[in-house]
Amino acid sequence: MKEFIVCYIYDNDIKREKMIKEQFIQKTDIIQEILEKISQQNYFLLKDGHEDHLINSSMVRYIKVSERSIVS
Repeated sequence: MKEFIVCYIYDNDIKREKMIKEQFIQKTDIIQEILEKISQQNYFLLKDGHEDHLINSSMVRYIKVSERSIVS
């Protein structure tokens, strides 16, 4: 399994989301999935572990994806 940390960066805020995916999923696949979600929806739900956030897609300025492998 791989863990991806996705940072949604706004003009004045940063929201983070953890995603757990299969080992064969690449960082580019995650980026493509996020870009499709942002382009198709005006708002989407972000779960950061503590609380849920309703994200306005038009406010996102930059997306950063970091990955690491999870040893089972």
